[in-house]
Amino acid sequence: MKKKLWIPIVIVLLILGFNSSAYSVRMNEFAAVRQMGRIVRIDDTPGLKFRIPFIQTVQTISARTILYDIPESDVITRDKKTMTADNFVLWRVVDPMAYIRTLNASRNRAEERIEAAVYNALKNTISSMNQDDIIAATGERLTALITNEANSDIGQYGIEIVTSQIKVLGLPNDNEEAVYERMISERNNIAASYIAGGQAEAQKIHNATDREVAVLKAEAEKQAAILRAEGEEQYMQILQEAYNTPEKAEFYEYARSLDAMKESLSGENKTLILSRDSELAKILYGN
Repeated sequence: MKKKLWIPIVIVLLILGFNSSAYSVRMNEFAAVRQMGRIVRIDDTPGLKFRIPFIQTVQTISARTILYDIPESDVITRDKKTMTADNFVLWRVVDPMAYIRTLNASRNRAEERIEAAVYNALKNTISSMNQDDIIAATGERLTALITNEANSDIGQYGIEIVTSQIKVLGLPNDNEEAVYERMISERNNIAASYIAGGQAEAQKIHNATDREVAVLKAEAEKQAAILRAEGEEQYMQILQEAYNTPEKAEFYEYARSLDAMKESLSGENKTLILSRDSELAKILYGN
């Protein structure tokens, strides 16, 4: 009977011992095992783990990426203009040992350090640029500059800023309108210079085209004159060959006279007055 009574007691003790020694590590979680206050190991793989009961304790730390919204702040540009920045960060623990040693694994203390580092990085980045350059810069460029500089300040705490995004980077209400008007005026001046340059280039092309057309036209007229002269020369040569005897020449003169008479009788006036000595009269009289 005594042995039978001990069996349940042993089972209960075994269960209690297992429960007090076993623990689990979840995904996106670190487990720091402490012994007498000193960290003896860090478990970073998920699964069932064991510790020495009553001697070792387990502290869990989130390995997830955490969103922290940083309060709005004012920064000064290189040309001494005030701008208002509102941004947020995504951060995570990458070295749990350093995170525990420096910040005692406190999220509040970690975010205090992050806020200070991001503000300093933002201030240094903005102060190295003129206001116009900042407005014209891409968000990716500013994000990379701020994130890299902030990470260099908080690496000792075992944490990392995944990204530091600027939600709003604007101008104080008292000078916002004036800045935008100046920017619009500058953009209009740039546009006007492009238009003027385009018009000048168009005029150059137009003038060059006119010169080319004039040269081509002059060359065409020259070639036409040459061809006309050659044609007339050939025509005269043909006439000369056709009427190279006195009889043929006399017939040619007779045909030309008839043509001239025909031309003079065109129109409404059909009267032709000739002197007896004219060649046409001689033809009519048969002389």
